[in-house]
Amino acid sequence: MNIAIIIAGGTGHRMGQDIPKQFINVFDKPVIIYTLEGFQKHPQIDAIEVVCIDGWHDVLKAYARQFNITKLKWIVSGGTTGQESIRNGVYNLENKCKDDDIIIIHDGIRPMVDEMVLSDVIVKCKQYGNAVTSIPYSDQIFVIDDEISTLKYIPREILRKVTTPQAYYFGKLINAYHEAFSKEIGIYGSSYTNTMMVELGERLYFAAGSEKNIKLTTKDDIEMFKALLMAKKDNWLK
Repeated sequence: MNIAIIIAGGTGHRMGQDIPKQFINVFDKPVIIYTLEGFQKHPQIDAIEVVCIDGWHDVLKAYARQFNITKLKWIVSGGTTGQESIRNGVYNLENKCKDDDIIIIHDGIRPMVDEMVLSDVIVKCKQYGNAVTSIPYSDQIFVIDDEISTLKYIPREILRKVTTPQAYYFGKLINAYHEAFSKEIGIYGSSYTNTMMVELGERLYFAAGSEKNIKLTTKDDIEMFKALLMAKKDNWLK
């Protein structure tokens, strides 16, 4: 089976709103539902689990019924950090998944996951054992020297920007989270599954990505999301 874990356990302080950003309505639909619809519609996704902020489980269930998200099977409470939230989702699947089931981890506030991107991360995981969505880095990256200046840059040709969705075989994933939390490796700060895996010595494999797969962190991101929803591709573009 291919099972999606959607991470929606954050409060979204940087958005500055009264409700968690994953539940903000855009054109009369919550952000989290846009995200879930991408997985609901994909023919290779068999089931969905959402790691949800406490106090919002019933709201999520109601929205899932309203928007016909029938693949939603489990709702799990988030942790105090992003890694704890992912861990909670992974641990909940123990005794529910087989080692060769593919687990796709995705941010609930990335509502524009493309069908092609989701397909490729599954294909690459089957081929290599894991897959992380990535795109080439287009900006110049400089290393801070003394907070106001720099003497060094990193060639962008050697960089890739990695986001979600990410895919891992369940057997490898569950063992990695048990090891990481028992040894306190790759679980602090901005750590995510991909960075944790690298710290545990795992080689990661790139899958296709999309510039439209934006993360909604600020109010400006919401406006960009609305613009992308309204945009139509010109027929003359190849």
